[in-house]
Amino acid sequence: MNKKIYATLLTTAMVMTTITGYCTTTQAASDFSGKKFSIVIRNSGNPYAEKEAAGFREVIEAAGAECIVKSPEAATADAQIPLIQSLISQEVDCIAIASNDVNALTAALQDAMDEGIKVLSLDSNVVPEARQTFVNQAGVNEIGLALAEAVYDISGGEGQYAILSASSQSANQNSWIEAMKTTMEDEKYKNLDLVEVTYGDDEPQKSTDQTQALLSKYPDLKVICSPTTVGISAAAKVLQDNKSPVKLTGLGLPSEMSEYIGDDDDHSCPYMFLWNPEDVGRLSAYTALALVDESITGEVGESFPAGDMENSPYTITACDDGGSEIILGPPYKFDPSNIDEWKDIY
Repeated sequence: MNKKIYATLLTTAMVMTTITGYCTTTQAASDFSGKKFSIVIRNSGNPYAEKEAAGFREVIEAAGAECIVKSPEAATADAQIPLIQSLISQEVDCIAIASNDVNALTAALQDAMDEGIKVLSLDSNVVPEARQTFVNQAGVNEIGLALAEAVYDISGGEGQYAILSASSQSANQNSWIEAMKTTMEDEKYKNLDLVEVTYGDDEPQKSTDQTQALLSKYPDLKVICSPTTVGISAAAKVLQDNKSPVKLTGLGLPSEMSEYIGDDDDHSCPYMFLWNPEDVGRLSAYTALALVDESITGEVGESFPAGDMENSPYTITACDDGGSEIILGPPYKFDPSNIDEWKDIY
């Protein structure tokens, strides 16, 4: 995507104070008065997740409906299940969930659907039988390729690298890591050695501890790849504070990573990738509205409007797990040439 176009889009989306109300040719925003839409994020105190919730709330409230945000204290499925049950008892019209486990929420979400509640996943998926559709930040293979190429580039194409992930049960993390591994089966990457995949559970202290453990266990380590915003910011601080020669890449928030982005010895992360988490939330909200007014069912091939978002109308496509998904767009690279443009945006 052209950088200038993308920049204009993202800046506009983040600074706008109102959103064009959701509508179709037959329904207006006022039709959602009295409806209740909920979003369950991965855990409290997670800046990325909270931005997703903010984007979701903005669209839902602009449509004239009530928005309920639920956030567990811990990034576990066990902590999310009671929240789902609570939302069922509140008779919400839709549950959007960023799952902490692809399988463990199935029964609770099926209970919700049995009560007529529309269910969609965002950011981190659930199994197809536990959702109508999935709002995906970017194509899995595109993310895997971007991260593989970054490790190759930063390492000089050889040596040891490690991956610092979120939870071992996180569907999006696992799919990106598998896509990375598949990409790196190519002969081009034969001199790179993945020494360990470790998990910080999207907790800053645990991610810090895991980074320190990697440095201790692997003195020849060259690169850490962390495809999670909590993990990458924790790892960046450890590496930079310790003036470690190990470099970092992955997925991070510009506002949290700006002081670590640089192509010299004083900075731990030459470059990273991400998308706009608020736009993930916005697209999820538009999807929820379309599901509730039954203009879509979540089937492959259906399309729906998403306000003034760049790719509107969005079309539902096939997901690798046999269900359906809606892809927000490609990952975007943040490096020393543009990080200052973005650090005050999100």
